[in-house]
Amino acid sequence: MSLLRIDDLSLSIHGFDILKGVNLIIEPGEIVAVTGESGSGKSMTALAVMQLLPDGARTSGSIRLDGQEILTLPETRMCALRGAAVGMVFQEPMTALNPVKTIGDQVMETILIHKAMPPDQAEDRAREVLTRVGLPPDRFPLSRYPHELSGGQRQRVVIAMAIALRPKLLIADEPTTALDVTTQAQILDLLKGLVDEYGMGMLMITHDLAVVADMADHITVMRHGEVVEAAPTPQLLAGMKHPYTKMLFAASEHQVTLPEPLGQEPLLAVANVVRDYPLPRTRLFARPGQHRAVDHVSFTLHRGERLGLVGESGCGKSTLTRAILGLEPVQDGHILLDGQPVYTGNRPNLAVRRRMQVVFQDPYGSFNPRHRVDRLVTEPFFLLEKPPTGTERRDRIAEMLTAVGLSPDDAGKYIHEFSGGQRQRIAIARALITRPQLILFDEAVSALDVSVRAQILDLLAELCAAYDLTYLFISHDLSVVRTITDRVMVMQAGRIVEQGETEQVFSDPQHPYTEALIAAAPRLPRRRPMVAR
Repeated sequence: MSLLRIDDLSLSIHGFDILKGVNLIIEPGEIVAVTGESGSGKSMTALAVMQLLPDGARTSGSIRLDGQEILTLPETRMCALRGAAVGMVFQEPMTALNPVKTIGDQVMETILIHKAMPPDQAEDRAREVLTRVGLPPDRFPLSRYPHELSGGQRQRVVIAMAIALRPKLLIADEPTTALDVTTQAQILDLLKGLVDEYGMGMLMITHDLAVVADMADHITVMRHGEVVEAAPTPQLLAGMKHPYTKMLFAASEHQVTLPEPLGQEPLLAVANVVRDYPLPRTRLFARPGQHRAVDHVSFTLHRGERLGLVGESGCGKSTLTRAILGLEPVQDGHILLDGQPVYTGNRPNLAVRRRMQVVFQDPYGSFNPRHRVDRLVTEPFFLLEKPPTGTERRDRIAEMLTAVGLSPDDAGKYIHEFSGGQRQRIAIARALITRPQLILFDEAVSALDVSVRAQILDLLAELCAAYDLTYLFISHDLSVVRTITDRVMVMQAGRIVEQGETEQVFSDPQHPYTEALIAAAPRLPRRRPMVAR
């Protein structure tokens, strides 16, 4: 008997078809990956298994968990199954955790709700599962709160909550999307180890084939609510049959060709920059300690050059970015853009700041949803002493929207009318509209599907040729940095530990930390054609 069996599952919400005849089987101890772009139906399939569907949802077909039909179970019976027989790990750990409850209370909550054991034993179980996921109580007391942990540590707490009662089935919905490569590798190894140790089945949802290539036993590819291809992992990777699967594979390894960089004229000069933050006092009258987020960082970015910055979460990338933008003062060193300081007299130099723009990670959260696109992309005009008006303003909007592959008619629309990739194109148009000397891309493609990411990277290459872009590209995705930059810097604990030409650093890393980052990055195996027997 299969652990989970989905037969001809169809789902509609208020008459709109979401899933169409989905079939999927998971055996005990097996990892099945469901992959596809946003909107393909991956997460809705998982939510159907958990019966966490919105109002207006109508389902048909069959979902059997350990032989028991789920679709017809009343809510009281489903509540008994959730957390006990089926556990779920959500994509964003900070929103999945309660910020006002300790991690110990949150892990114990599942145990106590199901009355699986008394409170003292529940606390022992919480310690046990937190230790199993790499958070031993001697280093991570149960009294800690989510905000006191890193992103990877918070994800481990969410996993501990999901496995507290040793469920038969674990559902992991994009559990590593927002994590850096080394933390992602640790979480994937942890999930695989839990499956091997507990014999549970796992449904792994992801948009990236490279993430599950070495992990999943079976891969199911979905598109527009339908399964377009499904096979054991080695068979699927060696002999993809559906064009959509081949497209996902190609997008995961997408390469772009950048134009040759211009001359060696310095544009951005960062010299011995130090940024410290005060730590809480350990005693009432004790002097507060200092945390050094950026430790004597120096580099030069030349005009027309594309520079990458990589490193794990907490290494100081974002702090350095804020300092370059003049959003934070530095305790030592200086930052010059075209020979002028970005911070003068303890105040940001607005004359310099208006010559820089930034593209953020979240293409939806970086826009005001109440404003139309024409207002959004012209926000940088407020920095100008004489912003364009009338026909000149409309022409500039049309030019930028056309440059990023959109239509001038899109200027009258709201941001919710666009897909994630289109929103990021609008963010790039906003960054370009004042023709800045420098653009900072802060994890600008990490939230996108692999196919949309490939389109944005192609767009950047085209814009480099058309506008001679100079940019600093900050990312934890090494494959993206490798294809979209001329030089790369590797940052660890606030220091630049290695820098050089991108291909040289990736091909022949000199620092052990760089080697560890490259080794941790997921990659697809080279396809070998299946040999007929």
